[in-house]
Formats: sequence, structure tokens, C-alpha cells
Amino acid sequence: MRRREFIAVVAGALSRPVAADAQQTGKMPRIGILNNGSAASTTNYPFLQGLRELGYTEGQNLAIEFRFADWQLDRLPALAAELVALKVDVIVAGATPAARAAKQATGTIPIVAVSVGDPVGDELVASLGSPGGNVTGNTFLGPELVAKRLQLFRDAVPDFSRLAAIWHPGAYGERTMQGFLKETEATARKLGIELQLVQALYAAEFENAFSAMTRWNADALIVLPSPMLFAEHRRIVELAAKNQLPAMYQAREFVDAGGLMSYGANLADLNRRAATYVDKILKGTKPADLPVEQPTKFELLVNLKTARELGLTISREFLLIADEVIE
Repeated sequence: MRRREFIAVVAGALSRPVAADAQQTGKMPRIGILNNGSAASTTNYPFLQGLRELGYTEGQNLAIEFRFADWQLDRLPALAAELVALKVDVIVAGATPAARAAKQATGTIPIVAVSVGDPVGDELVASLGSPGGNVTGNTFLGPELVAKRLQLFRDAVPDFSRLAAIWHPGAYGERTMQGFLKETEATARKLGIELQLVQALYAAEFENAFSAMTRWNADALIVLPSPMLFAEHRRIVELAAKNQLPAMYQAREFVDAGGLMSYGANLADLNRRAATYVDKILKGTKPADLPVEQPTKFELLVNLKTARELGLTISREFLLIADEVIE
């Protein structure tokens, strides 16, 4: 999807009546959306749905400026600077790299960071309860869920012994990335599982990454959180199936696409809920007074069709604890 086409889709989606605030003030607020990825793979749409539900109509009572880095994260500082120069009222940053670039670009324009891993560890906020600056938003909880995710995987598929973990260097701040890797290593060691860490900087490296897993004789896969890996979830699921690797993922989108299982927060819901932060900020609330929201519900999904294709039997006891089972 080209950028012009994407914006046209967005304009059509935001179709509610003009909000009372804009009618009274006559001023149209402008928000900037800073995204690590591309228009074709954007995760912004749930956020835009959230704006629509709150009564915002793009072009009538809200202007939106989009900036996409196309996964070239070194472009983010310049793109953030463009939004600052436009004097947008709020910057909505999709994931940690974009949020960090936005924070470096401005200490005054409010920033809503969406679906970040560890906002404190990545130095976006002073604390979750009291952000203390111009950044707030929500988190999917990052390294904290690694042990639970891997334990659930082992409970469902008890026979694997050689686990490959694909990860994206630079997906989050250094402290958060180290947290992911250390938790994965520690949990694998505790469970008596051999671990191979396989990095992928770009989607073009996926084939080589899976070839490395095959050479190592991996018999299972876990995908560590990353906006880029999430955006490429269909391709990763295809490669896991091609290599006959049962896999654990962080988000339901992987399972909907044919992945075996996932455990984590609902990322679409986090994106949708971020619109409430923008609404409050546009109405005068300071980011420092808006605590960072943490998810309270985590979904466990299992794709039984995929399990059968892999020759796996998932126990009835395990299926009973799943939030959703895809037949």
C-alpha cells in the first residue's frame, strides 16, 4: 500500500461528527504519528479506530502527519525533527525506537509511546506511576513475560530440547534487549533446554536465520518481541511451518496467521487505548500526570490445526487454560 493510499483509507475510517471542543475553539489540533515501519505494515489502524470512537474526524477536527521509517531506524531522529518543526500538538510514537527518537527531539511536545517494552528501563519515563516529563503511554510488559511464555511453551510441547530464539537487535533500548536475552537464557537453563540465539536485523535475513536454526538442529522456536518481527509475522509463521518448527509467539496475530501458540497482551487493544491519552492531552492534561498503562489481561492462544500439521498432541488440561483455541 502506498502512503497516499494509506492516508486515504485512514481519512475514510475517521468519519465521526466534529467534536464539540473543535467547534467551540475553531482550532484544529494536529498530531504526528512516528512509526518504525512502513505504511504497508503499519499497526496504526487500531489507534485510528480509537480516535474515531472518541469523535475525531481527520480533516475536520483533527489533522494527522504521518512519518514512516521503513524499518531504517537511523531515519527516526530526522523524522521526529520534522514533526517537531511542524509544531504538532502531540507525537504518537509506535514502539520504543520511535519514542526514544521523539523524546530526543523535544522536551516540550507531549509524546504518547505505544506498546513499548520497558519504558523505565529505556529511559522514556521516570516511573510508570509518575512519568515526570513529556512522555506517557502504555507498555505490553517486555522481559517480565519471557519466563511465563517459555514455561507455557514447555508445558504444551514437553519434548523439545533445542530451542532457537529469533531476536531483533535494536528493537528496544539496550537495557530492555539485555533483559529479553538474559531472561530467555536463564529460563532455558532452568528448564534444561539448549538455546540458540539467532538475530535478524531485517526481513531479508529471515531465510538465513532459519537456515542457521536447521543446521543447529533446533526442534522448537520462540520469537522475542520486536515491532519488525511482529510486522513480518506472516512470513515468520510460513518459515516456521516450512521448517517444521513448533513456535511460541508474543501476540495473537501470529496464531491467527497459522502459528502454533502465543501468550501476551492484546497489542491491537493497546494501540486502540492509546487514543485516550491523545484525547486527554488535547483537552489539557499533561503527560506527567498520566500514568503509563500496563496490561491487566494476557491471552493464551493455541492453534490446534497447526499442532496436527506438526504431529503434536496438546493435552486437554493445557487446552482448558487457553483463552482461545483455533480448530
